[in-house]
Amino acid sequence: MLKTNIGRGLLVLAGVFAMAGAVAFYAVRHPKGSGGQGSSSSTDASVIRFVKNPEPAPPIQARDLSGNPVSSADWKGKVVLLNFWATWCPPCREEIPELISLQTQYKDRLQIIGVSEDDDPPQKVLQFVQKVGINYPVIMATTELSDAYGGVPALPTSFLINAQGRVMQRHTGVYPIETYIQEVRAMLGLPVDGRIETFADTGQVFLKNVANATDLPGVSFAGLTPEQKKIALRRLNAEPCTCGCKETLAECRVTDTECPVSQAMAEKVVREVAAGGLAEPQTSSDAGKPASN
Repeated sequence: MLKTNIGRGLLVLAGVFAMAGAVAFYAVRHPKGSGGQGSSSSTDASVIRFVKNPEPAPPIQARDLSGNPVSSADWKGKVVLLNFWATWCPPCREEIPELISLQTQYKDRLQIIGVSEDDDPPQKVLQFVQKVGINYPVIMATTELSDAYGGVPALPTSFLINAQGRVMQRHTGVYPIETYIQEVRAMLGLPVDGRIETFADTGQVFLKNVANATDLPGVSFAGLTPEQKKIALRRLNAEPCTCGCKETLAECRVTDTECPVSQAMAEKVVREVAAGGLAEPQTSSDAGKPASN
């Protein structure tokens, strides 16, 4: 089964695009007024959501498509929007004019960095960048960079980093330009039309933090004792999903709430724990085997 990441509030399912033998996924536009990851009221445009205890952004040291050095050390004091995209991704191309406008509007106070997930050589990506008039640096993605940001299972994915170099929010899919304007203004200390709320990152920004979650999308722990719930969560954070995502069951529930494989496997784990079986997480080789009595 192929992996998608559509996130809450997306209008339609993520698209699938095959290129150069690889399969990549793209997410699509969120409705106007939708909140970001971690939003409990995704249609409330008056609420700006930021991570309560933001983590430092993984450092970046690269060269842009023209060979110029690009370093996160040079962005101190600026708000940064790190945008993972690709030339073949229709929603990515759709939001480029908005990002160009955003960079122009906030000039030296905001730095947008494009991270191309293209398999094409940099020169071909540069031709596209020049053709559409992108006015911010674009670097080529590496496995190390994508992994440092928790993996990028869908495009576009953007990380909002404050002037102190900490990741405040992540958006998957195309969001209205108003969402980014409000967040950038809030991080710059400028007036905004709304209130700021914070949320604990339990996988909405950095996937590794799903281990801190006490609840997971689509997983009911009803009927479990507190100790049984701890056991179930420990297993969900250790046992792999078999849908092909290469993630744990907990991670898959966060990144793909529509995945029927992780849904069924998670429900099975909860049933087993409720019945008093398999207190220890299964290994990859054990995944999918029937529980022992």
